[in-house]
Amino acid sequence: MTSSRIIDTLLPARRLGADGKHHFFGYYNKSNWDRSDRYVLAQRVPMADADLHPGLEAEIGYFDLEDGQRFHLVGSTTAWNWQMGAQLQWLDGLPGRQLIYNCRTDDDGARYPRLGAVVHDADTGTDRTLPMPVYVVAPNSRFGLCVDYRRLYVTHQTIGYSDNAPQPPLPLAPADDGIHYMDIASGESRLILSYQALRQFHPRASMDKAIHWVSHIEINPASSRVLLLHRWTERVEDETCFLHRLITVNPDGSDLRLLECSDHPLPQLADDFDPNAVGTFDYEKSEYQISHPLWRDDDTIIVWGPHAGSIHYHLYQDREEGKRGEVRVVGDGVLTENGHMTFSPVNPRWLLSDTYPDAQTNERTLFLYDMQQGMRHDLGRFYTSPALKKENRCDLHPRWSRDGRRVCIDSIHESERQLYVIDVSPLVAA
Repeated sequence: MTSSRIIDTLLPARRLGADGKHHFFGYYNKSNWDRSDRYVLAQRVPMADADLHPGLEAEIGYFDLEDGQRFHLVGSTTAWNWQMGAQLQWLDGLPGRQLIYNCRTDDDGARYPRLGAVVHDADTGTDRTLPMPVYVVAPNSRFGLCVDYRRLYVTHQTIGYSDNAPQPPLPLAPADDGIHYMDIASGESRLILSYQALRQFHPRASMDKAIHWVSHIEINPASSRVLLLHRWTERVEDETCFLHRLITVNPDGSDLRLLECSDHPLPQLADDFDPNAVGTFDYEKSEYQISHPLWRDDDTIIVWGPHAGSIHYHLYQDREEGKRGEVRVVGDGVLTENGHMTFSPVNPRWLLSDTYPDAQTNERTLFLYDMQQGMRHDLGRFYTSPALKKENRCDLHPRWSRDGRRVCIDSIHESERQLYVIDVSPLVAA
């Protein structure tokens, strides 16, 4: 152990599903448990690993934890990736059991041609289609925020969607594209924040020749404020050349605020630099990375990133532009590397997160950090094959149950891509 404040509190992981197929959820930023903690969302695929293409299908459904973990199939999609799935999520603000996921459509005239989203009512079995793919849906389920996944496939392939049709060269910072607001009830949409506006907001010289995009768009619990990572680079094929800013904004695009910027010199842009020398997880371990931000509450953001010359888990206050609040280090000397972090939905004392694979053991560690005691409890270590590439890796992406007593992860430590549930109640209730 690297610290006396890190202790093993190993807990058993119970696998969901035994139908001979592979299951995963995707990202850490939303719970795949429904409000009752009975139904757990998942994508189901016939393989643990594959290079993605527009014809590759993933089934959409959920496990019933009170009916022998039976998997209920509700649909399928070809708009997905290994990292985020199809942005599958429950629509908690709507009545009953409604969920949403991205899909491909026949609409060539859509803002993002042939991409949209499906809203499925699990109680009635009915579907309706929305004209844009969602990146995130507000907790009140009234609106979603949408981006061009084909642009992401060029700028950050891991979280984009591929396309068979040749794509024209992308404009660096267009005024007519960026983040769109879409009404979930009607499907009406409007551009709220363009790439040009982001480039012109506190501009940096490194932005001039770079292509711009956004990722990690998240909406606070009150559905009143949005965070995002603004990223730009001159070398999309090398993630260590990505530059980052943490920004917040209102859902209508007003009141932009800059919380952090990690702009820095990039020797990797030299003509003789070999991007093949970059390791799979070097990007996640960069001292300049701003990564995995999430709202702790309506006004506070947890993120991995640099501030005042050192990189940590940090808490930021979302204050008015020019009135930055205190930036607080979390877990100094204990939480020493990038991870996918969320606070318990019922007790902010407990911070759930993970690590990227250890370079020697290829194991990822799942842990809970006690904000009150300053103690990290390692819950388990899970092997991942080093043969997996950046685009098809299997991060743990831990997610809380709604009652804060269980955790769900994706893992491939048994040579299958599956969901696992860990009961953390003995620890969090102690």
